[in-house]
Amino acid sequence: MDVENDKPLPDQSPDYASDNTKTENNNNDDENYIVDQDLPQNDQLNKIPSSPKPSIDVVEPDPENADAIDSEVKDDQDEPTETKLQESSFLPPDLNKVSEEIDQYISTLLSTSKDNESTAASEVPIFIEQFAVLVEAKLEDYDSIENHVKWSQLKEEDSVSFLETMNRVSSLSKVLTRFSSEYKYSYTINSVGGVLQRAMSYLEEEFKSLLEDHKIHDRDHPSNSSIDRKHKRSASSSSNQELDENVPPESATAAEENNFQGYSEEILSNLIKLSKAMMDGGYETECCQLYFVARRNALDDSLHKLGFEKYSIDDVQKMQWESLEREIVTWIKAFKNFAEVQLTGERKLTDIMFSDYPSISQSLISSLSHGVAIQLLNFAEAVALTKRAAEKLFKFLDIYEALRDNLFPEEWVNDVIKTEVSMIKSRLGEAIVSIFMELENSIKADSGKTQVPGGAVHPLTRYTMNYLKYACEYKETLEQVFREHQKIERADSGTGSEFNYNPHAHQNDMVKQSPFQSQMIKVMDLLDSNLENKSKLYKDASLKLIFMMNNGRYILQKFKGSNEINSLMGDSWYRRKSSDLRQYHKGYQRETWGKLLSSLHTEGLMANGKIVKPAVKERFKSFNAMFDEIHKTQSSWVVSDEQLQSELRVSISNMVIPAYRSFLGRFSPVFTPGRQTEKYVKYQPEEIETLIDELFDGSAATMARWKL
Repeated sequence: MDVENDKPLPDQSPDYASDNTKTENNNNDDENYIVDQDLPQNDQLNKIPSSPKPSIDVVEPDPENADAIDSEVKDDQDEPTETKLQESSFLPPDLNKVSEEIDQYISTLLSTSKDNESTAASEVPIFIEQFAVLVEAKLEDYDSIENHVKWSQLKEEDSVSFLETMNRVSSLSKVLTRFSSEYKYSYTINSVGGVLQRAMSYLEEEFKSLLEDHKIHDRDHPSNSSIDRKHKRSASSSSNQELDENVPPESATAAEENNFQGYSEEILSNLIKLSKAMMDGGYETECCQLYFVARRNALDDSLHKLGFEKYSIDDVQKMQWESLEREIVTWIKAFKNFAEVQLTGERKLTDIMFSDYPSISQSLISSLSHGVAIQLLNFAEAVALTKRAAEKLFKFLDIYEALRDNLFPEEWVNDVIKTEVSMIKSRLGEAIVSIFMELENSIKADSGKTQVPGGAVHPLTRYTMNYLKYACEYKETLEQVFREHQKIERADSGTGSEFNYNPHAHQNDMVKQSPFQSQMIKVMDLLDSNLENKSKLYKDASLKLIFMMNNGRYILQKFKGSNEINSLMGDSWYRRKSSDLRQYHKGYQRETWGKLLSSLHTEGLMANGKIVKPAVKERFKSFNAMFDEIHKTQSSWVVSDEQLQSELRVSISNMVIPAYRSFLGRFSPVFTPGRQTEKYVKYQPEEIETLIDELFDGSAATMARWKL
């Protein structure tokens, strides 16, 4: 904040505006003095025009005495300054001596009753003018065009002495206001007020400079947030070296505690002294404004270091989703850092800085938190207003959780912030429910007539299950969002129960479902129905069953790897899906290998106790042809789940190999060894087993090594 150098005096007398001697003690004719607003107001003070800081009226001279006064002033101006000062003893030996007289004068006036004020105001003590001149000279040493002394350059005894003097000037100025209606005090009041104003201007500038002399902690960086504090840095102005990782945790904590939002203890001590001096001097507004601007800039710097940028709603709406995703990640870090780290640090700093003014401290922290919170919330609101799409669900949930879990302390935020957070959460919740429920429509709309080669897992199954598994990592949040959404719907409609019943549960096992659980089951039922329809695209009954097995197994495996999905769907649902999978398996064995084994039946191969050789030949030929066809076809089929693939191969071998070995042992001796045996007995049991192990690998196995 730019310090105002000129503060106009009300009703300044033309006589004093032209008084050269007095103008020297008032470098600016328009300077004004600030009166403590908490002082009692007497009848004369009530006549002072209202302004942000009480101003001191200068009484206009009596017209009848104007000529006499001008004459006196002229005589004073004509008299040599040296002679005048010597005669009046205007300059005291030192400031300390006259300061004692000022203290006694202030004490006397404060103990004087209003009835005796007129007596006390009979004459203006000469030591007041002496005091003003000496303090003005001291200020010139600190704050002149040629030489401006920084507060940090002062020795401790000098800074203490300076503040004591400023406090004395402030107290003197306050008591002199009791004589603001006395003309003979007008010059003195203006003189002291001018000194006070110049002193406050100097303090304002130094206060601002110290406020800006801060270094943002590395803890503001996302890698050094409240969650990850492995590395801490001291933000002391005298030492800003990174703490060694081997420093004990208690030492690192102590070092962190000795820093206050980037200010060292020394700087903080000076800030407190200067702020108190400004507050006592009637510059409360300037002090608070300087503090607010500096700390708001520091908070903005902190957000910027975390990568957060200010975007308008239009900017967010125009962003590509990939870019916006990155900005959301940055926003979450910045929001958590502000809520968990920065806000607490700001409260601590403000409370220490204005420990004597709790109401001011509360007002400042509320204003600071409000400004930054609104800036952060505007981004979240802009994201919530973007077009809804399935891929946005999880980032919407991240923002929702950040708003839910990183609450601002109740006493630090106003109703506007609370309402804003609630509104954004509600809007995000509505979008989350809408996006998740849109999954139903996407499943219904997927009515493609193209078969998945080899009966593999359908892309719709993969997408849906991965989406649900990822969504269930937000199970508690989704439960909350759906429940709140249902409450709103019930409130709007005036009907409906809080929970629905599971349509798949047995009558004795009926349990109430949460809204999100009900939605999950609905999605899974739709997926099952869709897959059943897609399986009908396969003309081969066996391949249809392989397709259903593949997709069913994939679904169960996704459930098995997610405790959240398991807890939502329940054991009864899992058992039902497992039972369906077993039925598909049995159906496949019956459709494929049951027909093959029918060729190994002994019926029709015996007549009158003798083997009918032509019939045996036909059976072997039939078995070989059927097996070749199965192997050729089903080697190109896909079973990607290794466990399911192994289970299928083992079950097939257990079903086929014993039957074939028995048939071979009983009927192969009818063939003449040599070419005839080789012609009809194409496979040995071990060869059959090897070929079965080549099934479902997604590519036709070579048959070159086998007889054709």
